[in-house]
Amino acid sequence: MIGIIDYDAGNIKSVEKALNYLGEETVVSRDPEILKTADKVVLPGVGNFGDAMGNLERYGLVSVIREIVKKGTPFLGICLGLQLLFERSEESPGVEGLGILKGEILRIPPCPGLKIPHMGWNSLHFQNDGRLFQGIPQETCVYFVHSYYLKVEEPQIVKAVTEYSTCIHASVEKDNVFACQFHPEKSSRYGLKMLENFARISG
Repeated sequence: MIGIIDYDAGNIKSVEKALNYLGEETVVSRDPEILKTADKVVLPGVGNFGDAMGNLERYGLVSVIREIVKKGTPFLGICLGLQLLFERSEESPGVEGLGILKGEILRIPPCPGLKIPHMGWNSLHFQNDGRLFQGIPQETCVYFVHSYYLKVEEPQIVKAVTEYSTCIHASVEKDNVFACQFHPEKSSRYGLKMLENFARISG
């Protein structure tokens, strides 16, 4: 069973629908006991970094997420869910992220001819043998919606990058923690393949 964390952030239904399409049993919950017994856990989300951290704290989910990760359960952050795994974001100065991974979230720098938010399809360049991308061609296009991007402290955890005004760390993997800035659930057949790869990872 794959637990999907419900903390009043958008995009939960589309992730649930994609996993169900793949034949995976899912449960959308903020109940700590249900989430802690899941085989895998997904933290989806779109929205504001500070508001999202506030919701996680209000529902008592910060310690739950850290416990799930610490015990080795495969964990996937998507979009805002990726950003929350890191230490801080320029979007919400003074707000601490989960700090499970080292790095910060920065505003995409302005660039002539490019719109912010970054909304649309961009190609991924894979590196460092990410398990989410097994069987997926180099330069596959995926769907992004974001105004802020990840800059990690540990280059070896970056498994995919894209270019949009700057080099964006589009996906990371460290031990049992996986995260994507893009939306695999909205990225056609190869996005579904990434979710399928995650579902097949053993804890």
